[in-house]
Amino acid sequence: MAKQSVYDRIIEKIFLSHYRRGAQEVPFDREEMAEVARNLGVDLPKNLGDVVYSYRYRKDLPKAVTDRAPKGKQWLIRPAGRSRYCFAAVDVLNIVPSKALAETKVPDATPGLIAMYALGDEQALLARLRYNRLLDVFTGVACYSLQNHLRTAIPGIGQVETDELYVGVSRRGAHYIFPVQAKGKRDRISVVQVEQDLALCGSKFPGLPCSPIAAQFMHDELIALFALEETQKGIRVVMEKHYRLVPPDQLSREELEAYRRRKPDTGLSL
Repeated sequence: MAKQSVYDRIIEKIFLSHYRRGAQEVPFDREEMAEVARNLGVDLPKNLGDVVYSYRYRKDLPKAVTDRAPKGKQWLIRPAGRSRYCFAAVDVLNIVPSKALAETKVPDATPGLIAMYALGDEQALLARLRYNRLLDVFTGVACYSLQNHLRTAIPGIGQVETDELYVGVSRRGAHYIFPVQAKGKRDRISVVQVEQDLALCGSKFPGLPCSPIAAQFMHDELIALFALEETQKGIRVVMEKHYRLVPPDQLSREELEAYRRRKPDTGLSL
């Protein structure tokens, strides 16, 4: 049986065993996955965490789960403490790059060796953000990489990990914290990860305003950047920009002049 088919059977069985009609939350324990796999007579996944990870970041939940979401909502899997998770019904929100947005060319400053040996889309994207100062360009704030793949425990949530953390200083001297999640072409920007990034920054950097950033490779290496915030209706997009890294000789004077004529951004309220 294909791995993803096994994952579907396990997560569907767990959901249905706890679900009650009209429920907005459906909690479960990590240990249940092993028991369910044995009861179903399927091979136990080597990495139990990958079952939950797949549905949080890569693939859709089984139809038997999605069909039971309240009207206008979708199920997300959130951490709910140590080795505990919860299906949560939230407003439908798919954060995907707009096909209608204009792109901006930026001279590519990525060292050749880094471009050659970056391991995977996520690492390649994080490297391009870092070496080309794209967060500075995007936010209008001088940004500095503080740590990547920071893993820590947050009270009430459990263990979380963010792809990279930046600290920034504005022209007024104010400091900010920017958690960044990076996604390849086939992955999806995760609302749950944005929520975790906000919780991480609130716990570890309580004195700094937090502005979550999501980055995604699009077709033909185009990079989409999103600034996100938490509102009363949940996570929402504040700003989206698309950047293409090019050799300097592929950026013409006409394009530079066109960029100067663009209407000034309102930008982020930093």
